[in-house]
Amino acid sequence: MTSILTGDIIDSRKNDDHFWVKTLKDTLATFGDSPKIWQMYRGDSFQLEIENCELAFFAALKLKSQLKSTENIDVRIGIGIGKKEFNVDEITASNGEAFINSGLAFDTYLKKQTIAIKTPWQEIDEALNIAFDLALLTMDSWTRNSAEVFKLSLILENSTQKEIASILGITQSSVSERQKRAGFEPIMKLEKHFRKLIQQKTTE
Repeated sequence: MTSILTGDIIDSRKNDDHFWVKTLKDTLATFGDSPKIWQMYRGDSFQLEIENCELAFFAALKLKSQLKSTENIDVRIGIGIGKKEFNVDEITASNGEAFINSGLAFDTYLKKQTIAIKTPWQEIDEALNIAFDLALLTMDSWTRNSAEVFKLSLILENSTQKEIASILGITQSSVSERQKRAGFEPIMKLEKHFRKLIQQKTTE
C-alpha cells in the first residue's frame, strides 16, 4: 500500500507565481526527490507519493499550511490510498490503485471541499471525508498568521508555545490565540485518528 496526493493551486492565474512556486517546490522537496517522489505539471498541479499511508493527511496539512502562510495561497488535494502496481522514475508516469483513487478523489470530491480521500474502504472514505469537510470550515479560512502558527506547530511538534513565539517574535499568548483560531488541537486530533484508522486497515 502507498498513498498519492494529487493537488493544484486554487486560482493560480490570479496570483503571482513568484511567491508560491518556490514555496510549493521547497515543501514538496522535504518529502523526497523529484521526479520520483514528487513532480509538478501543467504549471500549477503536482503529484506526491507518501509511502507510509498513515502520514498522508499530515502531508496535506503541511502543504496547505505552508502555502496559506505564503501570500495566502490555497491548494486542493486529493488523497488516494491503494496498491502501486507500476513503478517508474517519474511519479506522473506511474500507475496503480493509489493513483486511480487519488485521481477519483481529486476529480469527484474536490468539487465540494479542498481536501478529500479515496481508499479501498468505503466506510473509511465516508467517515474521513465528513471529518475533512468539517475541519476545512476552519482550515479554508486560515489567515496568513493562523497558517504560519499552524505550520510551525506542525513541523516543530515538540516545541513549546514559548519557543514558537520566540521564532515569530510575538508573545506566547499570541501563539496560543492563533493556535485556537487555526483549530490546531482538534485538527491534530483528527490527524491522529486518521493514522489510527489507516493503520488498522492496512494491517488487517
